[in-house]
Amino acid sequence: MSPLNNEGRTSAEKGEGRPLNKENPRLPNTPPTQSEARVSQGLAGVGKAAKEHQERKFTARLHHLTVDLLRESFYALKRKAAPGVDGVTWQEYQTGLEGRLSDLHSRVHRGAFRAPPSRRVYIRKDDGRERPLGIAALEDKIVQQAVVTILNAIYEEDFLGFSYGFRPGRSQHQALDALTVALTVKHGNYVLDADIRGFFDSISHEWRRKFVQHRVADRRILRLIQKWRKAGVMEEGEWSETEKGTPQGAVISPLRANIYLHYVFDRGVQRWRKKHARGDVIVGR
Repeated sequence: MSPLNNEGRTSAEKGEGRPLNKENPRLPNTPPTQSEARVSQGLAGVGKAAKEHQERKFTARLHHLTVDLLRESFYALKRKAAPGVDGVTWQEYQTGLEGRLSDLHSRVHRGAFRAPPSRRVYIRKDDGRERPLGIAALEDKIVQQAVVTILNAIYEEDFLGFSYGFRPGRSQHQALDALTVALTVKHGNYVLDADIRGFFDSISHEWRRKFVQHRVADRRILRLIQKWRKAGVMEEGEWSETEKGTPQGAVISPLRANIYLHYVFDRGVQRWRKKHARGDVIVGR
């Protein structure tokens, strides 16, 4: 169990520590490469500004999407993941990697990058139903990972301590730690467990766009996000538009979901807990 700090939050809840990327053979406690150090230093300034100016809208952030960041994003991907509609695997893309990344960097910054549709596949759930997944093309994954890294520098300063899902350095085990503290230290009397049915498939595109624009005003990044929204899905050779939702399996979808829930759920719960709750209320999402 993680110890409580003086604010009543566990150290795990604060998101301390660097997660291990099993796909990267370099251990997390080894010194970063020069390119990683440059990326981290540049984005550290973004995080500092986001923390100091809670209502600031960030413009001109795409310059942080460098070849170094694209390279780091490539090596962060799962090497054995299924290919998208382009059929390109991680191993194939690694051949001539520097030239490929330089070309990709140029296309993104010229506005010439085109987001291909996701390849639709299904996995069977425990209850017998099928869950749709969207598998993006490899270059799409690289660019999405880079944009996620840039946006995380902003949103990790905004997201609340009880949000655990799909965040750097956080896990469901830390959420269970907080629950254990609630039951054994705070001696909670009630547990409310709630789930949003079909959440990823039903996110409103319009509201998601509005929420992102609370903090991001870089038109080029917003256009990239719009391209992914309009890319649609390819299933059995047929293209279809996605009018709502975000593809499960897409690199950027977890961040989209957290941004959406931050405004729809987290901030409202935080206000209610401060103004109306009687006694201690431990929240874990």
